[in-house]
Amino acid sequence: MIARIAGLALALATLVSAPPRASAWDRGRVRLFATLPAGATGPEGLEVDARGRVYVTTFGFDASGPVTGAGQLYVYDDDGRLLRQVSIAGSTPHLLGLAFHPTTGKLLVIDFGGAQVLEVDPHTGASTVFMTLPSPLPHPALGAGLNDLTFDRAGNVFVSDSFQGIVWTTGPGGGVASAWVDSALLRTTGVPPFGANGLRFNRHETALFVANTGNDTVVEIPATPGSPGPSAGTPAVFANSVNGADGLIVDEDDDLWVVANQSDEIVVIDPTGKAIARLGDFGGVAAGAPVQLLFPASLRFLGKDLVVTNLSLDLRLFDPSYAAVDSEWCAMVTRYTVSRIRVR
Repeated sequence: MIARIAGLALALATLVSAPPRASAWDRGRVRLFATLPAGATGPEGLEVDARGRVYVTTFGFDASGPVTGAGQLYVYDDDGRLLRQVSIAGSTPHLLGLAFHPTTGKLLVIDFGGAQVLEVDPHTGASTVFMTLPSPLPHPALGAGLNDLTFDRAGNVFVSDSFQGIVWTTGPGGGVASAWVDSALLRTTGVPPFGANGLRFNRHETALFVANTGNDTVVEIPATPGSPGPSAGTPAVFANSVNGADGLIVDEDDDLWVVANQSDEIVVIDPTGKAIARLGDFGGVAAGAPVQLLFPASLRFLGKDLVVTNLSLDLRLFDPSYAAVDSEWCAMVTRYTVSRIRVR
């Protein structure tokens, strides 16, 4: 009897002392945050402001292919109610990453189709060109594929180029970009056919992490502080096997939250490169809308939750040989969504 009691006490002590991250393997409950209006294309870019308003840009592709017209910005409150839809002047319909500049407060939006970054008024849609690329390009045969952007504490801007495998940079005022890093580790011949994608610095800005979608990797680029901005070291693979590594953010513990667009989940990676959680799942398509996550693209914290855009992109629109496990599902989507997941 004494032995049984001792054994029970040991078991209870083990449970109490277990690390709290053990519970993180609960994938969480994926809820609908917002359904984009009828006629909208797949949402890709995502940002949340200090008041909890959520800003979504669309990629300009639906199940039938590319659309025409100006790029679209949708603004929601923190409960997922649409506040306004804004057409961005001077843009193509193909928009990707967006973020508020940390020193000026201006909204910057990547015009993927125009190979430029625009400064946009989120109320009127008026825009001016913030960043352009040099001519000629370093790899003209590959073309430009501007994708996501981030900043250092000084307000310098860093932009990923998915096709050329470059991280571009400008000062806080924009202008013609220069190549901060040009690396084969940021290019891809894989599927999806995007290399450098989501990117963020760690807390101390000693490293920039960049997702490579087609290679299923996260690349670490050492950064050394300097003026007017940090200098880059030699890139190296930080993590492998993130299936379609897309959007990427870093939390206050230096954990990386990476969208895996080909496995419809969020992978959380600690500073050592170890996966510590997987969140979200795919639940099918109902009434033309994805259930839970389908080809998720970008993510942001919203209070105690994550919000995630469901791009739901059928890669066969670009090339029939790009058929993916989710292609048939994406072809069924007629209404596009943003999901919400409680963070444990």
